[in-house]
Amino acid sequence: MGGRKVPEFKTDDEAEAFLEQDLSDLDFSQFKPSPFEFKPKAAQLNMRLPSSLLEALKGKAQEKGIPYTRYIRQLLEQDIAGR
Repeated sequence: MGGRKVPEFKTDDEAEAFLEQDLSDLDFSQFKPSPFEFKPKAAQLNMRLPSSLLEALKGKAQEKGIPYTRYIRQLLEQDIAGR
């Protein structure tokens, strides 16, 4: 696909203005699926980890731009799903 890239927006107004145009020529290969968390989190897990492991998890989560608790939950979900 050789369509347009989505620019980075500095304000919500810029994003809204972008969405008001014809977007049929966008390069959709630039998008990644984003899992939405619809199920409520009713159970809680507390665990002790070595500081080095926790810091490594936090670093990986930061690289992905998500909170480290969400990253840990994603790792667990992926393992259970066999991915």
